[in-house]
Amino acid sequence: MSSAHCCFTTRSGISTIVFNFNLSTSTLRSQTRTLSSLSRIPQHPPQKTLPTSRYNPPIPTSTRPFTTTMPPTSKPEIPPLSKPSSSSGADKGPLPIRPSSSVILLSPTNQVLLLHRVAKSTSFASAHVFPGGNLSEFHEGEYYPLPTKDGELHRDSEAYRLAAVRETFEESGILLARRKDGGGEENKMLELSEEELEEGRREVFGDRVKFTAWLEGKGGVADVENLIPFTRWITPQNQRKRFTTQMYMYMLPLNTTTAESQTSTVVQTPTHDGGVEHTAALFDSPSTWLAKASAGEIILYPPQFYLLTLISRFLPKQSSDYDEQRERLVSFLRRVPTSSVKHPTSDIPWAEKVMSPEVVSFAKQGSYGNGRVILGLAKPGRELMDSGRGGDVERVVLVDFRKEEVEEVKEEQTDGGEVVKKVIKTAVRVPRDLEVMERAEAMAMAAAPEKKGKGSKL
Repeated sequence: MSSAHCCFTTRSGISTIVFNFNLSTSTLRSQTRTLSSLSRIPQHPPQKTLPTSRYNPPIPTSTRPFTTTMPPTSKPEIPPLSKPSSSSGADKGPLPIRPSSSVILLSPTNQVLLLHRVAKSTSFASAHVFPGGNLSEFHEGEYYPLPTKDGELHRDSEAYRLAAVRETFEESGILLARRKDGGGEENKMLELSEEELEEGRREVFGDRVKFTAWLEGKGGVADVENLIPFTRWITPQNQRKRFTTQMYMYMLPLNTTTAESQTSTVVQTPTHDGGVEHTAALFDSPSTWLAKASAGEIILYPPQFYLLTLISRFLPKQSSDYDEQRERLVSFLRRVPTSSVKHPTSDIPWAEKVMSPEVVSFAKQGSYGNGRVILGLAKPGRELMDSGRGGDVERVVLVDFRKEEVEEVKEEQTDGGEVVKKVIKTAVRVPRDLEVMERAEAMAMAAAPEKKGKGSKL
């Protein structure tokens, strides 16, 4: 039996999402379970747009009409997943889950912020991740204990939103806040000097001042209203550490020019945290990040790769019509059904989708040869199995976990006071050859006669 372990980490030693896939035949048989609430296959109603609410506010767009680029087409129905075997360990019950948040942050030119993890990290070493981290009882303590009844722990709430804004500030230095009392400019973003931001960043990160109290002292309030929920990820139940992570998208204001006026958004330059957890914080187009991952230049794990793939079609770097790009993206995020496959999960909006990745099979043929794992994203995890919630039944992620060496340069001081640099190599499993494709196509690859290829042996 072989395994692959990966997790989100935002503070030293603290993980926010953990995946540990035991890649054996017995595990494949035991890792599937029927979504009892998803057993019926309804007919789709006409496309509709979700109503707005306090946490789903209307986003200002131009008056130019547009059409979405993803109209549903007729596709084969997806069969229900099989029930688990008695060896799955399901009777032991799930382990406790820690709540966390993460943000897909768009710049005024619709680039996405990724942070480069330090090589010495015990998890996600050298990978590129979205800013985010665990909820803190010190900072979000007014909401503790979080509600757990009827799956409320796994729903968007004020606590998750505040943590998302705080962690983005701690990890990148970018403050997603509005002026609390600006006369007629209540919605104007809070602008502080670099000195104020860095001082506040250190104080908040060190838990020396509560984040909301620091913001109030600066005349600001966390801009939780403009966070757009975009999937939730739950660690599979058989892991030593488990997390429920709410993903959000936040769009920094566009720079606009009209005949009457011109507005320009002042965006803090993203900076890493001094090498504690990250060595770089950069904006780039989703397609560029994906291309770098495919070329082996950076490491992306399945959740980041999947979400970047979904939004990349709406944010092409060849286009400079950023307002129209956002219109199409917001339309996609709010439209139901979310896919053309006739399945209850398709009627769950992206804001409510919950994904607990599972190994469903192996690809036996394809451009990368044998060995790639097929990760299903349809199930919400044990805690929500009977809740009627779920993820994406139409798409899967193909990934090849490989052993690679990660180098870290470490400085040590000798007895004589001389500083010597040493290169330390650590063997880790990293995902390569990632691809998002339709589930039906992936399962056809798994059922095909096995062919020799260059895929790694796990």
